[in-house]
This record gives sequence, structure tokens and C-alpha cells, in this order.
Amino acid sequence: MKTIARFSTRRPLAVMLGWLTLVVGLQVLVAAVGQDIRDTYALPGSDSQAAYDLLEERFPTTAGDSDTIAFKAASGSIQSQRDQIDAVLATLADVPSVASITSPFQPDAVGQISPDGTIAFATVTYSDQAYNLPIEDIEAVSHAVADANRDGLVVGQAGQPASRLTNPEVGAGELIGIAIAAVILFLAFGSLVATTVPLISAVVALTGAIATLGLFSNLSPASTSAPTLAVLLGLGIGIDYALFIVNRHRIGLRAGREVRESVRASVTTSGRAVVFAGITVFIALAGMFVPQIAFLSSLAIAAAITVAFSVTASITLVPALLTLYGHRVLSRRERHALSQHGAIPNAAPQPGRFARLVERRPLVTSLAALAVLGTLAVPALSLRLGNADQGNDPVGSPTRTAYDLVAEGFGAGANGTLVVVAESGSLGTLAANISADADVAAVQGPIPNADGTAQMLVVVPATSPQDVATEQLVERIRDEYVPEAGVDAHIGGSVASQADFTDAIADSLPLFFAIVIGLSVIVLMVAFRSVVLPLVGAAMNLLSALAAFGVIVAVFQWGWGHSIIGIGEGGPVEPFAPLILFALLFGLSMDYQVFLVSRIAELYHGTGDNALAVRRGLAEVSRVIIAAASIMVVVFGSFVTSDSRVMKLLGLGLAVAVFIDAFVVRVVLVPAIMRLLGRANWWMPAWLDRILPHLDIDGDDHAITESGAERGAGPGAGRERELVDA
Repeated sequence: MKTIARFSTRRPLAVMLGWLTLVVGLQVLVAAVGQDIRDTYALPGSDSQAAYDLLEERFPTTAGDSDTIAFKAASGSIQSQRDQIDAVLATLADVPSVASITSPFQPDAVGQISPDGTIAFATVTYSDQAYNLPIEDIEAVSHAVADANRDGLVVGQAGQPASRLTNPEVGAGELIGIAIAAVILFLAFGSLVATTVPLISAVVALTGAIATLGLFSNLSPASTSAPTLAVLLGLGIGIDYALFIVNRHRIGLRAGREVRESVRASVTTSGRAVVFAGITVFIALAGMFVPQIAFLSSLAIAAAITVAFSVTASITLVPALLTLYGHRVLSRRERHALSQHGAIPNAAPQPGRFARLVERRPLVTSLAALAVLGTLAVPALSLRLGNADQGNDPVGSPTRTAYDLVAEGFGAGANGTLVVVAESGSLGTLAANISADADVAAVQGPIPNADGTAQMLVVVPATSPQDVATEQLVERIRDEYVPEAGVDAHIGGSVASQADFTDAIADSLPLFFAIVIGLSVIVLMVAFRSVVLPLVGAAMNLLSALAAFGVIVAVFQWGWGHSIIGIGEGGPVEPFAPLILFALLFGLSMDYQVFLVSRIAELYHGTGDNALAVRRGLAEVSRVIIAAASIMVVVFGSFVTSDSRVMKLLGLGLAVAVFIDAFVVRVVLVPAIMRLLGRANWWMPAWLDRILPHLDIDGDDHAITESGAERGAGPGAGRERELVDA
């Protein structure tokens, strides 16, 4: 860190030029090479994947994913609009990736015109699964559908291919969030110049990270949500990490230090904590590789790349900018006071009224904080994992329009048909058994393939794709009806594949939690030379996560306040959301744990007074933690304005969790518990202390004091007094 600090301060222009060259070079390279951004949901070994594989082999014209094009006559019957509908379907047939179209008007069409004759739908089957289709072909279908929305006809497009057109993008809401973050930085620093440093660092790092992700996607496809997740995470932690270094540097300048010396001290102290915090995020992200699902792995890679760029920019670009800016990172009043006195005489930060309450009544405040967290976590007990259907898309979107039309004309289950396919044997008995099920609206087939070597059934559930009854129907067909019929059949379709996806993730959760929590506890043991503090930190992180999950369940599953953020009335929580949220929350929570406890540990080891260390450490660090958390809450919360339900969920979940973690856990609960535990905070068996490697995450800045004096960092009473003064 000292080497990095010296180079960044001696050659700041070279560092900035290096970053500019790197970012521009990556952008040019990804433009030349291209990128592979698409969702891949293949689940080798699953029943739904076996159904897809068999369909591709024996029913090649129906193996690809399909879109439902729904039509409704504004007045009169749908037959009066036949010419216009036929013209639309003829246009769609010319799209290269369209393998076949089932028109509602062709003689063999079954049940594609509603009983009242006002709604009809056509099925557009593509030549491949959605994630393998050229986006231009899906857009061509979408444009034809949009052009048909006129002359008394309402048209919508829904399905897996159509969902690729509703990918999350950064919009006005996110830009407003950045603007608010800039205002918070200005209020915290009082200097417009200082405000620009974290913003520049975050944007530069994010630009490089997204380009690197694009290049990496050529080795393994990146999810369509990966770039937006990178933006969400990059803006949050990119600003946060830079903020801690800038704050430490401003303290050094106010204490009378020379610019380069202060910058170097900031990098070797706060910079170390930033690197360590980044490592904890990496550890948390490692758990997302446990399910071995390409979709999740691509999100983990996107997040890891973003964290790596954010940390690197914070310890190289930030010190270069601070060196060039000089004393302008201070406000005018601070610069004037510095020129008059050589240092700004400030008393050591004192605990606020609430902090003093935490110190005097640690048990009461602990119980109160735990009560708040427990209350928020209650809804998490009813968490249901699954995939929300397109009935949750924004009102007026093509997918929501098609979903609503099909549900109105044919029942909600028509939006999520199941496909049962078998290579040998008759499906007649199976069709009869499925038809008798109370949750089945209709069964079409058996339908043989061209050479009679396979058969398939099309099952229309009576309930919506996201309804728990539909998932239970899939389980009954697999576990009861197929064995009773004595056939080797596989069940496919979006509902079946999503159920398999949910099961695969649910099965991996125990190992995921064990890896994330276990590795984080070990790393914190190394950092703090304590057994108790890492366990307390892990428990507090779990409470923060449960409270955030509780809010998510209340809003996205129960539908509380759904109209405020523009989602449907409620549906299951996407199965990958807990993994992503927990990994990111655990990593970000550990950041604040590191920043707070490392300072308390520094004071404790210098004075031997636990109460003093907790009181002074909280007074020094809490304000910057609250400022940093406020920025994260604003940035993450701005993603609630996204059109994507998933990004709304992740944005709200992260915003709530960071708010709870900073304002309840770190500045109330953790200090109160540390006050209660006393010297037990720092207990570690001698044998374990010998085994674990020693790592200094704080470095040494020669103990900058508020009076401006710089003293050596030697042992003994001088060091203790120095830390108290600081």
C-alpha cells in the first residue's frame, strides 16, 4: 500500500492518463470484439431440460421458445379484424428466426378464439430458445406488434423471447439518485471539489468494469441483468470506498499535514480498510458459484469485476486526484483557518446524545434494536421462492397487455401452458388422468411427431403461472400421473423449468450460507484477533438480511404498497434474489463492520480501555458511516424506478438493508453489545492466535491528532495518549 501511495502521489498525471488509456482501450476493444449479453437458463440433469432436449430432437418445429401474440377487437368481433391480423402474422412469418406460426383462424387451431369472440391469440414459435435468438429478430416481431396497435385492434406480445425486450436499463430515476448522492457529498465535505472525487472514481471504475464484463462475456455469456447490477453496485460501493479515503485525507489536511503526506497516510490506513472490505465482498460473492448455474455465475462475475475496479480506482485514482486538487478539497473557511493557524483546532469528536444513551443503557438499546429487527423480519418467515409472471410487468407494456388479454379471454393458466413429451408409449392414459385434475383447464393431444416416434401433450392449467397451485400441478404430474400411466415422460414449459430452477437454488442454499458466513468469520478473526466480534458481526448481518427479506416479502409477495413502486399485486420472490441480496448485503455489511470495529480495535489495543475505545471509535466513525450509507441508500433506492421487477426488488432490498445496517446495527446494536461484552470482545485462544496469520488492516499514519502534531507510533503510554487524543 505504501508503494501504491507513493507512486500515485508522485505521478498523479501518469495515474490519471493510465486510467484514461485503460478505460478508452477497453471500450474500443469491446466495440471491436463484441459482447454476448443474454440469459442462459439451461439446467443439465433437470426434468424440464430433458423435455426441451427431446422436443428439439423429435419435434424440431416446436422445440424453440414461443411468444403469444394476443389480439382484442376494440369493438365487434375479432373476425372483423381478420385481414389486419393475417397481415401482421404474414409479416412475422418473414422474420428469419420464426419457425412456425399457429393462427387462430387456421382450421386445426383449437381454443385460440375466446368464447365471446372478442379476443384471439397466435403462437409464434422460434427456431431456438430465447437466449440463443438474435435480438434483431425479436425486435422485428415487437415492431410488427406495435404497428398493429391501431384501427380498433389492441395487440400484445408475451413469452420468454418478448421478455428479452424488457431488460433493465439505467434511466432518469438512477440519474436523479446520483444527483442526490452528489448533494449528500457536498453537505458532508462542504467543498465542490471534494465532492467530485468519489463521483469521478466511481464513474471511471464503472465504465471500465462494464467494458471488461462485455469482453468476458465472450468466454461465458453474461446475463442481461449483469450490466445493470454492475451499475447498481458500482455506483454504491465506488462512491462509498472513495468517500472513506477522502474523509481521512481531509482530517490529515485539517491537522496541518502536507498534501502528499496526508494522501499517503490516507491510502495506507483507510485504503487498507477499503481493500479488506473489497475482499469481504469477494468472499460473499464466491457463494453465488455454489449452485453452478450459468445465470447466477454471470451475475457474480459482473459484481466481482465491479468491486475489483472500484477498489483499484479508490487506492490509485483517488489519491492522484487528491494530490492534484491539493487543499481545494477543504472548504474556503477551512482553508482560511488553515492558513491562519497552520492547523484547524478541533476538539476530538464527542459522542452525540443518542450515542451517550447507547453507552449508558446498552442493554435497553440492544433489546430495542433487536425488537425493531425482529419485527421487520417477521414477513420473511413466509418467503416463497418462485418466478413472478408477466402479470407483474408495468401496465401498458406489450408483455402485460398480452398477459391481461389472454387471462381475460382464456383464463390465467393459458399464459403458462405445460408440455408433456414422451419418446415411447401412449399418452392417452396420462392425458385422461391430467384432464381429471381440478387445476387443469384443458389438455390438447396426444400429438404425434412427424414419424410417429414420440408424442406430446399441451396442458393448460386453471391457475396463473406464478400461482402455487400451478407449481403443485407440475409436481403431481411428475410424481403421480406419469408413474401411474407407466410412460417415460418429461414435463417442460416455462412453469416447469422455473420450478426446476427454484429447486436447484433451494438445494444449494445451505452450502451457500455456510461458505459465505464461514469464510467471512475466519477473515474477520484474522483482522480483529477476536473470536467474539466476528461471530457478533455475522449474527448482526443475518439479522439485517432477514429484516430486508421481510420488507421484500411484504412489498413484492404480499403486495403492500405495490402501486407506489409500479408492480403487480404480489407474487413469489425470484429464487435467485436471496442469493444475490444475501451475498451483497453480507459483503457490504462487513464493510461497515470493518470500518467501525477496526477503529475501535485500534483504540482498544492502544489504551486497554474497552469503554473508551467503543465511545471514541463510534464518535469518530459513525458520522462517515451514516454519510456513506445515506449515499448507498439513495443510489440503491433509485433503482426502484426501473421498469424491471427484479431490479426494483434488488434496489429496494439493498437500500433497506444498508439503512438498517448503518442506522440500527452499526451505530446502535454493535456498539451496545461491545459495551456489554467488555474485554470479552477481544478474546481469542492462544492456540488459535498462533494458527491464524497476522494482518494489519489499519496501517500506520503516525497518529494524526486534531492539534496537528505528528508523533511516532511507538509502544507504551505515549502511544496510548496519542490514540486518545486522536
